[in-house]
Amino acid sequence: MVKIEQLHKSYITGKNSLHVLKGIDLYVEEGEMVSIMGSSGSGKSTLLNILGILDTYDEGSYYLAGELVRNMNEKKAALYRNRTLGFIFQQFNLIPFKNALENVALPLYYQKVSRKKRNQVALEYLDKVGLKDWAHHMPNELSGGQKQRVAIARALISKPKIILADEPTGALDSVTSYEVMNILKEVNNEGITMMIVTHEHDISEMTQRVIHLKDGLIEKNITNRHN
Repeated sequence: MVKIEQLHKSYITGKNSLHVLKGIDLYVEEGEMVSIMGSSGSGKSTLLNILGILDTYDEGSYYLAGELVRNMNEKKAALYRNRTLGFIFQQFNLIPFKNALENVALPLYYQKVSRKKRNQVALEYLDKVGLKDWAHHMPNELSGGQKQRVAIARALISKPKIILADEPTGALDSVTSYEVMNILKEVNNEGITMMIVTHEHDISEMTQRVIHLKDGLIEKNITNRHN
C-alpha cells in the first residue's frame, strides 16, 4: 500500500538547510496497522505530511496504492487525497459552526454528492461510531472523545484506502483513548490500512508494528507479537 525508498527531505531556513529525512525506506502492506514514534525533531510529522501528499520530497520515491506520488500539481494532489486518504488529527479539526452531521458529510460535499445523499451517508457513519443521536449537536456540545469519533466518521466517509492519524489520542484521557483506538482497530479489521503517529507507548502497542524514527532515519522496526 505504501512503498518508500531512499526518501530525503530538506528545508531551507534562511541561509541554512535542515536535512529532516535522510534516506528512509518504508513498506506498509495493505490492511496493516502501523504506528510511528519518535522524539520531537525526529521527522515523523514531515513523513506524515509527505504520506498525506501535503508536502513534497527531494529525493527517492513514494508509491501509494501502486502509483508514484511525485510532483503532483495541487489539483491532482487534492483529487488523489480525496480518493485514497483519510485524515485524523489530534485537535479534531472540526468546523465549529457546522454540526456533527455536516462535519462528517463535508468530504462528500467536495465530491459533489447531493445534500440529501451525503447527509444520509453521514448519518450511517455517525451510527457506526455510536453517535447517531448526536448528529445535530455542534462541536462545542461534544466531549473530546465524541469529537474524535466525529473526525473518524469524517475520515471514513469517502472510503479511503489508508487512514493517516496524527496523535489521534493526544488530547484525550486514557479511557477515551482506548475507546478511540478500539474503533480504529475495528476500522482496520475491515481492511483499511492505518498509520498512526503517536508518542504514547500503550497506544503504539495496540498496533501491529511500531516504526521508531530518530534523526531522520528509521532506528527500529518492531512487530508487536500480540497483534
